Amino acid sequence: MLESLRFPVAASRGRRYPDLPHPYRNAFQRDRDRILHARAFRRLENKTQVFTAPISDHFRNRLTHTLEVSQVARTVAAALKLDEDFTEALALVHDFGHPPFAHAGEDELHRQMARFGERFDHNLHALRLVESFEQRYARFPGLNLTFEVREGMVKHSRDFAQGEFPELDEYLPGLRPPLEAQLIDLADEIAYNTADLDDGFSAGLFSMAEIAAAVPAYAELAETVELQFPGATERERFFEALRLLLDGVVTGLIRGTVDAAREAGVGSVDEVRHYPARLAKLAAAPAATSAALKTFLHARVYYSPALRDERTRSAGMIARLFEYFLDHPGALPADYREQQAGQPAHRVVCDYMAGMTDGFFLRTYQRLFS
Repeated sequence: MLESLRFPVAASRGRRYPDLPHPYRNAFQRDRDRILHARAFRRLENKTQVFTAPISDHFRNRLTHTLEVSQVARTVAAALKLDEDFTEALALVHDFGHPPFAHAGEDELHRQMARFGERFDHNLHALRLVESFEQRYARFPGLNLTFEVREGMVKHSRDFAQGEFPELDEYLPGLRPPLEAQLIDLADEIAYNTADLDDGFSAGLFSMAEIAAAVPAYAELAETVELQFPGATERERFFEALRLLLDGVVTGLIRGTVDAAREAGVGSVDEVRHYPARLAKLAAAPAATSAALKTFLHARVYYSPALRDERTRSAGMIARLFEYFLDHPGALPADYREQQAGQPAHRVVCDYMAGMTDGFFLRTYQRLFS
């Protein structure tokens, strides 16, 4: 469909450090594989998506969510005839920078850093991880990913102007990223909307009727399923409707992006970069459905009484441990202190805590404060 907008791997700006080409894997395939083998990727298994692990083994964690984002993104890239390897690499790395306890953890780390006139941003932390903290090679620090993957990591969910983030000025501020990178944020949205609906229903936070009352498109799908499977249980009907919902919004992303690209009249990657707006987008009806789902999930899941106390408790523990490490820097691992030599104490503590899994955080907290 959009073959002319596919980013050509041969046009990559390359890696920060010289690296010989591989005989049968191109640069984006190697990036994908380096990401898969990174410790930060494995740590996603023990990081909260929405529901904490002790509640149930069946709910998503940050790793299973990442795999679902990758599946959606690859499907869309293939349908649009974009570079699937490039898209997959970006999908797999997009959540590397999330700290323990999901957005509660991110918000609290940001509050702690704001005390020092700084901030915590999971996209910037992900870049620091792949540039510095993942030490797997003797020839260079980090994973030495291609420029395009690193650019996509910091731009997949936002654009920025020259000087807005001085530390990112090498990543073509003022220009849009390639279309493959533009897909990631919307694939992420599709994946978490449908997955969180699934997990919230399984947790008993709402019924199909309540979803239908808030999301008109879902009401139509639920009615269709009821007519097709009159003898099915509510759980079976829920999953049938959920599949139709997922298919509809993914199709909406494909069609919306094709329509936007054709309306813009772009014919090359360079024209995508210089276009004044992003071209990856949902068609109008699926976009309205996605917005309604977000509103419903915020009210019935993310800010539900079932999760509110857990978020408050997690934030309090992060604040306490952050303060402890500031007061007791010797409690940080020696090799970590050496690697971060010269950095301000609050930055060292923030980076260390952001890399923790939920389980490691809780073990550390119990060891220090029990």
